[in-house]
Amino acid sequence: MTDAPKSAIELMMERLKQKDAEAGVTETPLTDAQRAAIAEARSVYEAKAAERRIMHQSMQATMMDPAEREARDQELRRDLERFESERDSRIRKIRAGESASPSSTD
Repeated sequence: MTDAPKSAIELMMERLKQKDAEAGVTETPLTDAQRAAIAEARSVYEAKAAERRIMHQSMQATMMDPAEREARDQELRRDLERFESERDSRIRKIRAGESASPSSTD
């Protein structure tokens, strides 16, 4: 008899899988090509974010006006949020099997 007690997490995962099955949601494993494309998309957007942060730091070094600094901080946050949104959208497309190139979102 190997029926050891299940943890709360295991029980919850079973319930979620059962709900997905009832709703008709199927889990398909990613292909190697999809994994590579997702890794590339993450890498591209991490590079964009790093480049944007470096540009922000160099601009901030020359600014003295607090209002202008705050405006640039908000601009940086918007850009980083946009990069994250683009990355997540790209990953969703890859998982769905669409083959749009990463440069199409530039």
